[in-house]
Amino acid sequence: MSPETSAVTQLLLRWFHIFFGVIWLGHLYFFNFVNAPFQAELDKELKPRVNPPLLLRALYWFRWGAVFTLLTGWVLFGLLYWPFGAALLPPGGGVSPRGVWMLIGAVLGTVMFANVWLLIWPAQKKILGGLRAGSPAPPELAARVALVSRINLFLSAPMLMGMIAGSHHEVWALMPGWMHGVFLILTLGGVHGIWKHAQKAGGSL
Repeated sequence: MSPETSAVTQLLLRWFHIFFGVIWLGHLYFFNFVNAPFQAELDKELKPRVNPPLLLRALYWFRWGAVFTLLTGWVLFGLLYWPFGAALLPPGGGVSPRGVWMLIGAVLGTVMFANVWLLIWPAQKKILGGLRAGSPAPPELAARVALVSRINLFLSAPMLMGMIAGSHHEVWALMPGWMHGVFLILTLGGVHGIWKHAQKAGGSL
């Protein structure tokens, strides 16, 4: 692959990786910050009419956004580090600090993807299918979905940290290790604070 072709390919992959990532994470935040409080206030009689058409559309973009975010991310990582990214490797071999941060984000993103397809989506099919058929699924199933979705919500903080820190690895290298921990705690605290605020936000004019 020529350098020009490689550069264009990487640019396109980055664009689509970010584009599908926005779709995926945007719906993750919608479910946790908007839909969860809304469901707590929605009358039980309305749920069979409201939830299947709304949530099936949202879950469609949610799960396929996850697929294409994962695929474009791993393909981009492969182009950069195997076998075309020799210039990014340190002289002694191995993955560069930038690559390590990207790999951390990629692994966390893969865990989140697995949660979507192996836990959240199968359970949601049972929940929404039960609503349509007039036989609601057990309440513990919805509680399990909410728990896994919340896990993904909090995993998104260190995942995004891995995605952006790679471009600032020189700064991270100058920071003592404890500051990395402080930054992670602050991001997790920010996500938790927004999630708590979302329980009562936006319900009135």
